[in-house]
Amino acid sequence: MTRVQVRPSAKTRQRRRRRRAITLLTYIVVVFGLAWFFESQGTTTIIFVRHADVDDPTTLNLDQPLNTAGLARAEMLAEFLGQVDVVAGVNAIYVSPLKQTHQTAAPLAKRLGIDYKVADPYDVVGFMNTVLFEHKREIVLVVTHSDIIAPLVEELHGSKNIADIGPNDYDDIFIVSIPWFGKVKTLQLPYGIGWQPPAS
Repeated sequence: MTRVQVRPSAKTRQRRRRRRAITLLTYIVVVFGLAWFFESQGTTTIIFVRHADVDDPTTLNLDQPLNTAGLARAEMLAEFLGQVDVVAGVNAIYVSPLKQTHQTAAPLAKRLGIDYKVADPYDVVGFMNTVLFEHKREIVLVVTHSDIIAPLVEELHGSKNIADIGPNDYDDIFIVSIPWFGKVKTLQLPYGIGWQPPAS
């Protein structure tokens, strides 16, 4: 008995090619869509630091300029954040309305060629929502005041164990890493006394 091989018609072949093309196109769209999703949901890093040294941190006059030590510390902060940059640098800087935060941020802003933005850190929820919305996947520096750092970190679901910052404590920065998936991490690092930039 002779077996007759029936070749698919031109219309059937065309239909199969179209199905394969649609399958391939769907695969490409899914791959690029997933790549975009994972890229867009990357880690956001927010760095909190208290303004640098002022003459009388306990005075009722809150809007004080930095003293000589504070100006030196502001330069040290700019150097420190420049040295810890591994993959990307600071994308945005926020300060409070008070001049000591502006002066603390100024050396880094100048080095990076960006302008700092003024915001009210005591509007904890609104401020953090704005930062997260406008700077997803970026590194943001917030120069603020000792009494509001812990509430800001907690609002981001970071550490709830930040100790009170004393009147003359200026040496620490707090780095909050917010991944698109997983646990928020908080790292506390000294950058003041005892820290020296590496030799070039």
